[in-house]
Amino acid sequence: MKNKASVLTLRVPRALKERIEKIADREGVSINQLALYALTKEMQEIESSDFFRTYIKGKSKDEIKRDFDAVLAKIPKKRVPKWDKIE
Repeated sequence: MKNKASVLTLRVPRALKERIEKIADREGVSINQLALYALTKEMQEIESSDFFRTYIKGKSKDEIKRDFDAVLAKIPKKRVPKWDKIE
């Protein structure tokens, strides 16, 4: 099933509209494309934040650290190239 587009009308302050127009022009995209990108990106940020807030709810710092360390331990050990080392 194909997603049908719907129309969303937003009222924004003139200064914000000018900023949006300026950035859209600089990026070579339409105002609509820029707004869609920005809204999608922010929705992802909100959803990610909600996921992690729910995940850590009720856990101690030690439990969170233990879970984090367990995930890191699953990453295969690889030789770090010299150009990628912090010295």
